[in-house]
Amino acid sequence: MKNLVALIIAFTFSGVINAQITLGGQSDLSVPKEYVVGGITVMGTETTEVQAIKLFAGINVGDRITVPGEKVSTAIRNLWRQDLFGDVQIYAADIRGEEIYLVIKVEERNRLSRFRFKGVSKSDAESLKEKVGLVRGKVINENLIQRAENNIRKHYIAKGYLNVAVNTQQIGDTGRLYDFGDKLEFDIRKGDKIKINEITFDGISAFSEKKLERTMKDTKERRWWRVLKRSKFTESNFNTDKENLLAFFNKRGYRNVKILSDTIWNHDDKTINIHLNVLEDKKFFFREISWFGNTIYNDEQLAQRLGIIRGDVYNEEKLQERLFQSPTGGDVSSLYLDNGYLSFNATPVEILIEQDSIDIEIRMYEGKQYRIGKVSIIGNTITNDHVILREIRTKPGDLFSRSDIIRTQRELSNLGYFDPEQFGVNPKQNPQDGTVDIEYTVVERPSDQIELSGGWGAGRVVGTLGLTFNNFSLRKAFTEGASAWRPVPKGDGQRLSVRAQSNGQFFQAYTLSFVEPWLGGKKPNSLSVSLTHSIQTNGQSKFIEIDGERVENPDRRDLGITGITVGLGQRWQKPDDWFVFRAALSYQYYDLNNFGNIFTFASGFSNNLALQLQLSRNSVNAPIFPTNGSDVGFTVKLTPPYSAFSGKDFSNATDQEKFKLLEYHKWKFTSAWYTTIAGSGDNSYSEKARRSLVLYAKTGHGYLGNYNRDIGDSPFERFYLGGSALTGFQLDGREIIALRGYDDNSISPPTGSTFISKYTTELRYPLSLNPSATIYMLAFAEAGNTWSSFKDYNPFELNKSAGVGLRVFLPMFGLLGLDYGWRFDDIPTAPNMAKSQFHFTIGTNLGEL
Repeated sequence: MKNLVALIIAFTFSGVINAQITLGGQSDLSVPKEYVVGGITVMGTETTEVQAIKLFAGINVGDRITVPGEKVSTAIRNLWRQDLFGDVQIYAADIRGEEIYLVIKVEERNRLSRFRFKGVSKSDAESLKEKVGLVRGKVINENLIQRAENNIRKHYIAKGYLNVAVNTQQIGDTGRLYDFGDKLEFDIRKGDKIKINEITFDGISAFSEKKLERTMKDTKERRWWRVLKRSKFTESNFNTDKENLLAFFNKRGYRNVKILSDTIWNHDDKTINIHLNVLEDKKFFFREISWFGNTIYNDEQLAQRLGIIRGDVYNEEKLQERLFQSPTGGDVSSLYLDNGYLSFNATPVEILIEQDSIDIEIRMYEGKQYRIGKVSIIGNTITNDHVILREIRTKPGDLFSRSDIIRTQRELSNLGYFDPEQFGVNPKQNPQDGTVDIEYTVVERPSDQIELSGGWGAGRVVGTLGLTFNNFSLRKAFTEGASAWRPVPKGDGQRLSVRAQSNGQFFQAYTLSFVEPWLGGKKPNSLSVSLTHSIQTNGQSKFIEIDGERVENPDRRDLGITGITVGLGQRWQKPDDWFVFRAALSYQYYDLNNFGNIFTFASGFSNNLALQLQLSRNSVNAPIFPTNGSDVGFTVKLTPPYSAFSGKDFSNATDQEKFKLLEYHKWKFTSAWYTTIAGSGDNSYSEKARRSLVLYAKTGHGYLGNYNRDIGDSPFERFYLGGSALTGFQLDGREIIALRGYDDNSISPPTGSTFISKYTTELRYPLSLNPSATIYMLAFAEAGNTWSSFKDYNPFELNKSAGVGLRVFLPMFGLLGLDYGWRFDDIPTAPNMAKSQFHFTIGTNLGEL
């Protein structure tokens, strides 16, 4: 064997790597010479595969290499780039003639065995574990540590800790995951949250600084009274608010506005100052707006729909909205998209800018008219296809209409069977035959509800248990047998409700109701049937034993009510198809036994046969958290005027004689409106929709009249006002109306009233629009009163209150509410009433006139 002569050729990369090549032999290795690689040996590896190191090096047995030469240098660089090694060396172990035998010696970096965080809470540490991007077994290098520290800083800077500091220690951790593993300890010093002391502007003349500050939704100066919007500084919020600031100017005609610079500096250890240098430029206006390419509608029709005229302040966002995105559907695109022109498009182009005026040309592409081909539904696992198809407004053969799709989405959402957040519409154009197939995708969600609650009535707690099956199938119950009852037959869109109330012997009530919304299955004509029975007593049993004989209890006082109601409903097409007409025929039998605490007579019976007619128009866009639309209703309930036919003089008749056959007429008018004050108001679950501030305003009026003054007003069907209306039970057809801030029924006499007026205003803001738990908070102001005669009626003589509340909708339980109300007026009959109180409510319409 030849004597080894050590010649070292050193390569240094980035001041860190010291890689050596040592070649042995008698020849003068300072002169480059070509060799054939006879063998390669790898040393120093413990976790990295030997073959992988050879592959990284890029030198194989049999390769011809020049020593000294570029190929060996490249091999060292390749190994170093893997970031797996702290040192790399290549040796020549031997030279045999034309063959050279190489040794690749590496020193592996330590791998991560574990990591932990110091100086932060346990919950923060859990959050950081997911964000640092560390995995056990990874090679520890400067990049890994730097990346982890940057992720930690980003996490806390996003929360307003701008001065967060991270110090990392790498500590040997033998005996754990790897014998040679190291652990990393991140010592975190968050410091204080950095808040904003002052925001100033330069270059502004059109608006005050205070007004500009209000456009910055999440970048606010520190103020003692600011609770909901904290003044912490985060870069992401600041960047968003700068966009909001520019949008504010753009909407007001300042199309060339720019933020030239923003400067941030420390005011003290806990606060910063922000200064924005803005180029405001001049205000622009629309001048000429022309149309090009339109053949279906003329220029006048399009201009009227656009609603922008010469001299209006230039607002590109408004222009886009009026062309494509009006929340009410009054944009230009709706003219075309509601008439089959699915491929319609319009492109506004600024063709001339002269001084402060801009001429716009709107270039139209109308395309062809499409008709609807196939309509399909995907995702319904419980609800039958025909239940969905009957609510769909897009029918095969009809012209394509965007408004019909939006209306379909509303109708399907109002069914309550599907998750509105996952509702989808997929139109598929077929240009060859001019049709469009529409595929609706739905996701079923639980719609049945259970009611388990307690209420206060007649001085006692009343428990309620109710079950409502909102997607019931009566057909399956009889045609599919026991297999359909798992637990109940479902899928045909019917509603079956069973409800029981009791507090023992004092009160019991049972209700069974059934609703078929599409009687016959072809038209939206509804059928409803309900059966009720209730009994209220003084707690005494009906029978007692005297001398071993079972006889009626003379001390028992009770009121029994048994009733049945059958109703029919019809959706009208005119004036528009938001109108619904309902007619219901009801009969109640009242049986009074020494029950003189509430009514004008103690013993006897009454028959209440009445026809109720209701005309309503409901255009609200969502059932739980509406953001726009209205709900207006007019109802009249009347009995036959028996006394007009009998010819009997009732001036001296007893109350039992007067009310054996009840006669009355009852009128009600309600009007509720929803208006979006801020946000998109489209219930689309977008970020804007989640921030919608909605104004809800409602008024309601009721009147109970008589046909015959000698008989007077009916002792039943009266109005009671005050409290939460969750009074446990309702008797004799009475209507218990809520007025928050007051005791239950405190604004009515014990026998009820015949006139009522109530006004409600609420500001609502959503905290969560998740269908599985919709939550919104509200602030309310309301007023109302009741009167017992027409001469006393004054709809502006009101008892007022205000307060705050929270609503939570859970599919299983419905809408739950908690309110805290302050009353502004005293009630003479309730001198000890608290000035403020909490109210708990269940249901969407409970306690509302």
